[in-house]
Amino acid sequence: MTALVARTAVEHNFAHRIDVLAAERPWQRALVRPAGIDSRDGSRLWSQRTFAQLHDETCALANGFTTQGIRKGDRVIVLVKPSYEFFSIIFALWKLGAVPILIDPGMGLDGFLRCVAEIKPRVAIGIPTAMILSSVKRAAFASVKLRITVGPSTWFWGGETLPMCQEPGPFETVPVSLDTPAGVLFTSGSTGPAKGVRYTHEMFAAQATRIARMYGIEAGQVDVPCFLPFAMFSCVMGMTVVLPDMDFSKPATAEPDKVAEAVLAHGADQLVGSPAVMKRLAAWALEKDVTLPSLKRVLTFGAPIPRPLHEDFRSILSEGVDIHTPYGATESLPVATTSSTHVLGEIGERTAAGEGTCVGDLAPETTVRVIRITDEPITDWDDEMVCGVGEVGEICVQGPQVSVAYEERPDATSASKIQAPDGLWHRMGDVGFFDADGRLWFCGRKSHRVQCADGSLVFPVPMEGVFNEVPGVARSAVVEVQGAPVLVVEKAGEVTSATLLAAAKANPTTERIEKVLFHPGFPVDRRHNAKIHRLELRDWARGRA
Repeated sequence: MTALVARTAVEHNFAHRIDVLAAERPWQRALVRPAGIDSRDGSRLWSQRTFAQLHDETCALANGFTTQGIRKGDRVIVLVKPSYEFFSIIFALWKLGAVPILIDPGMGLDGFLRCVAEIKPRVAIGIPTAMILSSVKRAAFASVKLRITVGPSTWFWGGETLPMCQEPGPFETVPVSLDTPAGVLFTSGSTGPAKGVRYTHEMFAAQATRIARMYGIEAGQVDVPCFLPFAMFSCVMGMTVVLPDMDFSKPATAEPDKVAEAVLAHGADQLVGSPAVMKRLAAWALEKDVTLPSLKRVLTFGAPIPRPLHEDFRSILSEGVDIHTPYGATESLPVATTSSTHVLGEIGERTAAGEGTCVGDLAPETTVRVIRITDEPITDWDDEMVCGVGEVGEICVQGPQVSVAYEERPDATSASKIQAPDGLWHRMGDVGFFDADGRLWFCGRKSHRVQCADGSLVFPVPMEGVFNEVPGVARSAVVEVQGAPVLVVEKAGEVTSATLLAAAKANPTTERIEKVLFHPGFPVDRRHNAKIHRLELRDWARGRA
């Protein structure tokens, strides 16, 4: 039996993993990115950094940042495009104990500026465009005392350029406790105003450990991530991260040939992305008769993917390779996971029959309970709240990968956290149930439930599972209009209201649907281009009632 060794305070620092990887596998490529096209034959050129080089760069930046005045605990907003610099900056900030702030610029300018003003960063590190914005929108950036530009100029806004901040030499990773803040990551804002989720070093470590265990990820494997935050996890797990040529803020615009190019050129073991990316890639690969034989796993998240997409994607992978769909949120990831093997089997049939979406088996060392639905805050945990098998309620999660608070939002924290003697519970804001086999099912967002005029509740996702199987339906959403559920459909072909109403009456889950509306193109979240903005659709539908 292996003896358990207590971790030191330095080892608690999430950036210490880069120190370890640089010592254990200095020669391995850590980061790879596109570097133009070879003028001789038109082939793609790639640039790379080894773990030793990444370690040296993070030490040089940590030295420079310290000289410039960045201190342990400082909030630092990072406004840098995917690049070597992005990773080096994040790991350098962790090494010196600062707190990186990551806000998705895809949420729109007004939402972005609100988040900046709310979180009050002391330091801003960004590309020139971001620095110009920080000078023009001074009110939102009023808290910023130090600016560092990743680019050639500082004449308009002052501060330093990133190269000036590099001081070569060793840097001792700062000791931290497990609950030391390590970052603020903002939610997508797809179901309400974006909120800053407090991450600790323990939370980052717990997420990386559980993801690796769930999917059998090993150091030395190659990952092509189409979602930038996941790339940081892959890096600390010892994977080689290959950044495809794409705009990470707009995944739906990713060119499938460039994603496939990254996989094929580097023999990638893993591909990560949203359903929007996978849909485009599968369609292109089938049309061009391209396969991706090196992949050992595909991870997709942001929203469940339908059975046809599972089938299409499986046809371009080697036999036995699964598409995995981890379930979770910015506040708690991972919670559970399912795969194409399950979706294309019994549980997929149950989804099509109107039971909901199975999000699968729980993540390692994760506790999940389903409690009775209420919109009120819950101060203390009570086992009397827990629902029985098959009973729909709000999903609650407990574990070290769960965030303890939203920054600067005590109201949101009290609404989503429940104190208990054995640890904090996070209310996911999702509703679902456990089946008799202990698998977790998802029935939609709590805020999207339909309160009918007769007092009964209707949950959208189980209904939508029925309609999404009807030929000609791209996707569907059930919303509340005048106290009744109304079906809104985005077409993928020819389909009529009569056909959909007939399907509704043939299933007890959907028989309450009396009205169908067709929408030209569903509004979705900008982060994954996958989550449907049902509240926007509801307002649109109410305007046509």
